[in-house]
Amino acid sequence: MKKLFLSGTGKMGQMIAGLAKEQGIEVVGTADANTVDALKSTVVQADAVIDFSHRDMLEPLAEFVKKNHMALVCGTTGLEEKHHAILKELSCEVPVLYSANFSIGIAVLRRLAAQAAAALGDSFDIEIVETHHNQKVDAPSGTAKILLDAVNPNGEYTPVYGRQGMCGARTKKEIGMHALRGGAVAGEHIVRFFGTEEEIALSHRADSRRIFAAGALRTAQLLYSKAPGLYTLDDVLFDKL
Repeated sequence: MKKLFLSGTGKMGQMIAGLAKEQGIEVVGTADANTVDALKSTVVQADAVIDFSHRDMLEPLAEFVKKNHMALVCGTTGLEEKHHAILKELSCEVPVLYSANFSIGIAVLRRLAAQAAAALGDSFDIEIVETHHNQKVDAPSGTAKILLDAVNPNGEYTPVYGRQGMCGARTKKEIGMHALRGGAVAGEHIVRFFGTEEEIALSHRADSRRIFAAGALRTAQLLYSKAPGLYTLDDVLFDKL
């Protein structure tokens, strides 16, 4: 990958731009909420777009990506069904990858959690706890939702978002989801499996947001030459395993 377009000029966008420069990748353009309307008339030559902006930008961004025929790596959080439908439609034209977390460590944690849940079955209770800085506006985190999907791939369990009052005894068909907010924590996720006489805890802690920027850039480098389609992080990181 030689040329990159960035959607989102906040902290993540700036980190990605800095890493791209270090790796000899040219950032040929940027867009944010103030310039999104200009995408309708913008023509660029780039291998990929990395998007860390706002979900309201996704529809015009998708049209821009399709018009310029670039791969799209989307890390914008808070997407709803209509946004995922936009990504799915776009993937018929170009390679598209969405992830709420581009940490390589989180990708490994997700795989381990899925394997543990499959092996342990109903004999262990599962709880997911995530911790983030006090400025994070959504809860639970997108990464916590990724981990929930990993341990509950068929939707057999009901997520319970915190507990309060006379909530009754815990059932075998629920998974607790808990969000902590404070300080400047970049991100911590723990998946805990509680048995009757033993416990397993799988955890990951991010010390800097830089790991997410590096992961997104690596993902774009692996994605841009692939055929059109909707890819997952596993598809590009672990396709040879």
